[in-house]
Amino acid sequence: MGETEQRPTAGSRLGAQENAGISTLEHGQKPPMTPPGKLVSIKIQMLDDTQETFDVPQRAPGKVLHDAVCNHLNLVEGDYFGLEFPDHKKMMVWLDLLKPVMKQIRRPKHVVVKFVVKFFPPDHAQLQEELTRYLFALQVKQDLAQGRLTCNDTSTALLISHIVQSEIGDFDETIDREHLAKNKYIPQQEALEDKIMEFHRSHMGQTPAESDFQLLEIARRLEMYGIRLHPAKDREGTKINLAVANTGILVFQGHTKINAFNWAKVRKLSFKRKRFLIKLRPDVNSSFQDTLEFLMASRDFCKSFWKICVEHHAFFRLFEEPKPKPKPVLFSRGSSFRFSGRTQKQVLDYVKEGGHKKVQFERKHSKIHSIRSLTAQPSEQHTEVPKQVSDSSSFAYGDDNDAAAVQSCRQGKELKASTEDTGQHKSPSLKKSPKEGRKVDGAVVSTVEEEEEAAKDRMQQNRPQSQQPSTGSLTGSPHLSELSINSQGGPSVANMSLSPNLSPDAKQSSPLISPLLNDPSCIRTDDEEEVKRKRFPTEKAYFIAKEVATTERTYLKDLEVITSWFQSAVSKEDCMPETLKNLIFSNFEPLHKFHTGFLKEIEQRLALWEGRSNAHIKGDYQRIGDVMLKNIQSMKQLTIHLWKHNEILMELENGIKNSRKLETFCRDFELQKVCYLPLNTFLLRPLHRLMHYKQIMERLCKHYPPSHVDFRDSRAALAEISEMVAQLHGNMIKMENFQKLHELKKDLIGIDNLVIPGREFIRLGSLSKLSGKGLQQRMFFLFNDILLYTSRGLTASNQFKVHGHLPLYGMTIEESEEEWGVPHCLTLRGQHQSIVVAASTRAEMDKWTEDIQMAIDLAEKSSGPAPELLASSPPDNKSPDETTVDQESEDDLSASRTSLERQSPHRGNTTVHVCWHRNTSVSMIDFSIAVENQLSGNLLRKFKNSNGWQKLWVVFTNFCMFFYKSHQDNHPLASLPLLGYSLTIPSESENIHKDYVFKLHFKSHVYYFRAESEYTFERWMEVIRSATSSASRTRALSHKEPHAYCRRHKPLC
Repeated sequence: MGETEQRPTAGSRLGAQENAGISTLEHGQKPPMTPPGKLVSIKIQMLDDTQETFDVPQRAPGKVLHDAVCNHLNLVEGDYFGLEFPDHKKMMVWLDLLKPVMKQIRRPKHVVVKFVVKFFPPDHAQLQEELTRYLFALQVKQDLAQGRLTCNDTSTALLISHIVQSEIGDFDETIDREHLAKNKYIPQQEALEDKIMEFHRSHMGQTPAESDFQLLEIARRLEMYGIRLHPAKDREGTKINLAVANTGILVFQGHTKINAFNWAKVRKLSFKRKRFLIKLRPDVNSSFQDTLEFLMASRDFCKSFWKICVEHHAFFRLFEEPKPKPKPVLFSRGSSFRFSGRTQKQVLDYVKEGGHKKVQFERKHSKIHSIRSLTAQPSEQHTEVPKQVSDSSSFAYGDDNDAAAVQSCRQGKELKASTEDTGQHKSPSLKKSPKEGRKVDGAVVSTVEEEEEAAKDRMQQNRPQSQQPSTGSLTGSPHLSELSINSQGGPSVANMSLSPNLSPDAKQSSPLISPLLNDPSCIRTDDEEEVKRKRFPTEKAYFIAKEVATTERTYLKDLEVITSWFQSAVSKEDCMPETLKNLIFSNFEPLHKFHTGFLKEIEQRLALWEGRSNAHIKGDYQRIGDVMLKNIQSMKQLTIHLWKHNEILMELENGIKNSRKLETFCRDFELQKVCYLPLNTFLLRPLHRLMHYKQIMERLCKHYPPSHVDFRDSRAALAEISEMVAQLHGNMIKMENFQKLHELKKDLIGIDNLVIPGREFIRLGSLSKLSGKGLQQRMFFLFNDILLYTSRGLTASNQFKVHGHLPLYGMTIEESEEEWGVPHCLTLRGQHQSIVVAASTRAEMDKWTEDIQMAIDLAEKSSGPAPELLASSPPDNKSPDETTVDQESEDDLSASRTSLERQSPHRGNTTVHVCWHRNTSVSMIDFSIAVENQLSGNLLRKFKNSNGWQKLWVVFTNFCMFFYKSHQDNHPLASLPLLGYSLTIPSESENIHKDYVFKLHFKSHVYYFRAESEYTFERWMEVIRSATSSASRTRALSHKEPHAYCRRHKPLC
């Protein structure tokens, strides 16, 4: 039998693999069973104007056809789209996903069904996939041509200029004129051609993905974006048009909006014959319920519009698909229609969880190929947001189907792949631009969640020789799990300009599973491990002493960031005053010199303890207290330098504030590979290290019996270090708050004076704010005098834009789940405005309630209401019932991009971004506990689906695990933020069968880590638990020293 000829499909033209995606199913589910029976051919017109034919069984519901189209395109976010067709009365209606296709499309041979956008989200940054945004851009292009999207000439020309940029690339006058002559985007286009080309000239270097993003950024602010008008009449018989949007029901007169009914105000929607009825909630100042009535052309028109309203309300306002009503026993009353499919929240959650593969696709009209991520994660609601015209890229931590992913309009520099010669092996690496996010000396600090996929492929074959890195782009994703790699040196073998928020290719090499790390010397077998365990001491005191050495190595590397790397960079640039240079380096160099000698002494003692020389025969070297006592006493002479650190931190921040050149220099240094944490964090390290010594000596003294030979020295060392910590503790508390305020300042725009005397940070985290558009994710920042709420800014700097603020003086807080029907809901009532917020869990709500109430009490006990502090942020005095969309006139649209270009690059993997992507929160107490819970050492790591264990040097700090090949490396190869992760012990069914193994898992990401002893296992469990489960304020303060504001206001604690 001959093979049937296979026709090219829309998916194949887009470069997609066949049957790779499922649109409307939850993660892990299979497509619905296709009913048997005779097949019927349905013609579908795609958004690129091509037609495809799909064969579906006669009895198949509409969902089968819709899923077939989405699978065909590999469209993950297919829930935003719908299928519309003309019914027997030539009225365009949407295909019902629950009813059989043939009961809706009576004559399929004569009907062409259109695949179009059905639900337009309030923010296009919520669209995680580049393909989704491309299809939305095609819809905008279609609406322009058909006259649905109306706007002034300036906006029209700007929209078309972005379409032209995505189709033919950079401006060339001859090519532009030819292209515009052949392609008519709007009627009477000739009058605007000069203006279109003028705008097009300004888009130089913009990729198609960026053009789509800019197009949607402009279009979403237009009044007619996503609007389909339905003719009607009001009670007076005046002709009007009704429309439905994500915010509610809109009323137009012609193309001018004259009224809007937000979903929060609508109590019930119904229809009776030709009458469409809207029953509103009672007004605050009146007790009656208002019912509005509109007359439509026919019952069918009226019912069709009612259905669309029901679907929009469910998609944008509900958490999950509404359950079907039970069938009546005798007779039914009213329509049984209900929304079918995932809600927008479920779509965003699904993309966050990942589980889909990356696919390349080709645009029909564009010369440039794009890479789209179907693997999405993180990296926590990450969207693959293309770069702006300024150079900055997305998030090194996360996969961009957040986070957000990453959901900001960011510009990426060229991504370079380079290889480093390492003897027989070459390690693949990707070099990020300074604006792509945090880098760590040679490698962008990247997360390891995507390594699992790459590991599966690499387990099949051994690649000891050099390996070419595959192309890809970096993302900010909902789960923060994107991986990006760099290695030092080496020639550039590739130079690719890619969208910053697109995930890297699935076959991308990972630094932790690269040939460099997978050579025989890096993977320890079980036999080797057993021999090593038998050879070295097993007593607990030895492992406590070893912890001193391992953490000291990391501390010394952190000091070198200042004394070596920062000092070297400063010496090459004339940007820092001599007085500031002397202040910093004259106080850090003595510390570095002292601790270099201290580390040598510790390592020598460990060598003797382990019996690696004959010296142990001549004396008892199996102790550490004497070494600690000697060095802690010497350390007291350095206290004068430690007292200077507060002055160093303040002078550096003042210098940055007063000098644009110094600000740029410090920002660029933070983007270097060695600076894996904020620069000012390294300035606090010496004070933090004193607390670590104190904790270690406490454990040692607790372990030793009083009769032990090392007990006396250990107890004396503990007394000495406790005295030093007590002297410097108050200074450290102030410095930590000062440092945190300045760090938050970098993450926020729309506020000028965040850092003011007396202001103290309390908590930050993600909450959903209830508005006319439903629940929208917002980032909240709680201080002792004010509460800020922000959204992920559409800027190249990936910052959070302040939307509004509530002074805490006079505020009340109350639970309001029953009133609003939203789980974990709180109402915050200020003197001038109120907002309704919802937490992700009950535990999160309790933490926020406790901290906000404490902050309110502090504000009440203060001198009075705080002055207006946010001079640069517009006031937001809207009630929860009102929409909070920032309005912008069409004349401002052309200027919006220019303002974004001026934004400075910014890291995308700060704790703020992790909280945003993982929908959690962190308090200042959590930060303080994290400072105490830092650890370094070797661990063996294993992926869920891999066989071998891989030895890595791991540093845990700042809620994050940083992975190195060895402790001698200057920078981590990858990182894993642990906020939101669960820490457990593997079960029997997981077949680990090894001692001292703990398990970290977040949704579908699972990692196993294996420690060398019971003590180190317990220590890793202890410090990681502090990051994965933040304690409430009450529990934390029950065993920790009081926080700054708690000590200041003792009655509250």
